[in-house]
Amino acid sequence: MVSDTPALFRLDGCIAFVSGASGHLGSAMSRALCGAGAHVILNGRDEARLKKFENELRAENYSVESAAFAIADFSTVEKFFSTRPRLDVLVNNAISMTPAPMAALTAGAFDETYRSSVTAAFAATRAAHPALRSAVKANGAASIVNIASMYGMVAPDSRIYTKPEQASPMHYGPAKAALLQLTRHLAAELGKENIRVNALVPGPFPRDGIGASDPAFAERLAQKTMLGRVGSANEIAGPLLFLASRASSYVTGTALVADGGWTAW
Repeated sequence: MVSDTPALFRLDGCIAFVSGASGHLGSAMSRALCGAGAHVILNGRDEARLKKFENELRAENYSVESAAFAIADFSTVEKFFSTRPRLDVLVNNAISMTPAPMAALTAGAFDETYRSSVTAAFAATRAAHPALRSAVKANGAASIVNIASMYGMVAPDSRIYTKPEQASPMHYGPAKAALLQLTRHLAAELGKENIRVNALVPGPFPRDGIGASDPAFAERLAQKTMLGRVGSANEIAGPLLFLASRASSYVTGTALVADGGWTAW
């Protein structure tokens, strides 16, 4: 019934974990999960920043806790999830990279980015598997959402990045492309247990202030989309909640693109 539709997106009584939780999109996703009724575990490397964000959410009467550790510290990841009896939603969002032009980009930088995104998503999923199974027993399902990027699907258009610091680093897109394929593999592996695995593919979601500090760049980004504008961080909430909740109960192994039409031209 139509009147029941909003309930499909609710996460009351659910426990969610978000890596990179205090970042630009990470904070918007964490707040969205809280708003849907979930208890959210905020993960990140910067303990002070994470605690500040936790306090902000608590002041809004949300149920949260922080877990400060690097998601690429796999022994810590395994230890952490071994103490969690249940996990309904796992959001693999974190990525670590050192921007550099091609001539200065090292193999080590590639390794760091791949490890913090792709390998970390695999390690977190495997470590959280027992807790995800517990959620299935308790609630009938569990969901994993891997945060990819439009640059895991298409190459950056160098014509819009007139300043070196604006360009998407060359090791970012390849890692996000690998994350898309990992999503499909994990979905195939875990589907029989009713643990769904999907990717969310954001497009241009520049940080606040870009429009004011560099309006020409913001306009170039906007004109690459079919909607003629960039995304606002809060617009990631709907796609995330769809994939995290019962609203997508028959959706797994797919990539939901939220890019204003950038990759559909």
